[in-house]
Amino acid sequence: MADTPKNPERHHTFMPAEKLSSKPFHSTPNLDALETGPWPSFVTGLKRLAMEEKFGNMVVDLLGQLEHSYNTRLGYWKGGTISVFGYGGGIIPRFTELMGADGTPMFPESKEFHTIRVQPPAGNHYSTDMLRKLSDSWSKWGSGLVAFHGQTGNIMFIGTDNDNVQHFFDEINAYGWDLGGAGPCVRTAMSCIGAARCEQSCANEMKIHRLLVNNFIDDMHRPALPYKFKFKVSGCANDCMNSIQRADMAVIGTWRDDMKVNQDEVKNFVADKGRKYVIDNVVSRCPTNALSLSDDDTLNVDNRNCVRCMHCINVMTKALSVGDDKGVTVLIGGKRTLKIGDLMGTVIIPFMKLETEEDYEKLTELAEEIIDFWAENGLEHERCGEMIDRIGLVNFLEGIDVDVDPNMIASARQSSYVRMDTWNEEAEKWNQRKAG
Repeated sequence: MADTPKNPERHHTFMPAEKLSSKPFHSTPNLDALETGPWPSFVTGLKRLAMEEKFGNMVVDLLGQLEHSYNTRLGYWKGGTISVFGYGGGIIPRFTELMGADGTPMFPESKEFHTIRVQPPAGNHYSTDMLRKLSDSWSKWGSGLVAFHGQTGNIMFIGTDNDNVQHFFDEINAYGWDLGGAGPCVRTAMSCIGAARCEQSCANEMKIHRLLVNNFIDDMHRPALPYKFKFKVSGCANDCMNSIQRADMAVIGTWRDDMKVNQDEVKNFVADKGRKYVIDNVVSRCPTNALSLSDDDTLNVDNRNCVRCMHCINVMTKALSVGDDKGVTVLIGGKRTLKIGDLMGTVIIPFMKLETEEDYEKLTELAEEIIDFWAENGLEHERCGEMIDRIGLVNFLEGIDVDVDPNMIASARQSSYVRMDTWNEEAEKWNQRKAG
């Protein structure tokens, strides 16, 4: 028999002793079955919210509509238009289409169940005081159902009606929170926790995040673009934000000098794990064979062929670390499936220093050029990467006034758009640009 939880009211199975909402539960055998497994169920959480006094009836009917969908295997939500004063986005409208024979909603308490997207702080740094304030505000004006975080990075406040959207926004805006993006606009940005807790950080992730968001805040709140545009910032190539796969503009921290090696710590690691372990799990897993272990248990690094994949650094954290000449790589065009299949970002700026305010201004200007060109040339419902696939990368680079660079790659160890029949001429142009 399992031990009784120390704080049962905080346990995922907890249900209040008294039901404060007035509407009785609907019969939900399909949803009830989801609670019988070994893992926590979202159904229990919804039932707990359905016991609350203020919005409990809304969640009772939500469970009823969800059960109906499970029976018919159809969804019954439709969109619409909901906004707060001065904003054109940031809210996902959700109206029921499930009507009775008399034309009224079968589940009237949840006939409106809107989601409000709120921007998270850069690096997802919260204080417990701020989380309590957000929770209290949502319990006052919404269902109490919150998701940290949506795929774009927003805090998702799920479940309120037309009348309470503005009240909730006004309250949280008064103590510093703003709506995120929804619709054809610049979407909420994301950044990793970065140098605040990670020793692999190669950039000021939170400054980049806030700089880009603040610069494009009008494009976030007043949708006027072909489709969504996402910024994501990761401090190193571990890419904890999945920016290469998911961001229209990914900013990844990197370095361009040699990786730092502490040979004493290498020897300690080899002595602890054994040579076979190091060879099998570090040396042989280098994608470019840039590592070799010497007979005296020192590690040799071919920095010219290192692609900064981070694997060896992740395994031998004390022995290996990033270099000192840090900056960022900028990739464009990452996205999930839409008009064409999944795309990973393509490198358009192999290395950019971000040390001075002028450097950060260049990054912002680059983002402006990219969004302006895409806004003019993208088709409706077309992501930036899909536009590049349609018009060609060379035309895109020309449109944003970026020179072709041999270091630009779409996939590792490949430079698919440098013509080899004019290699000498292109190499000479490259050398001239470097000299300039």
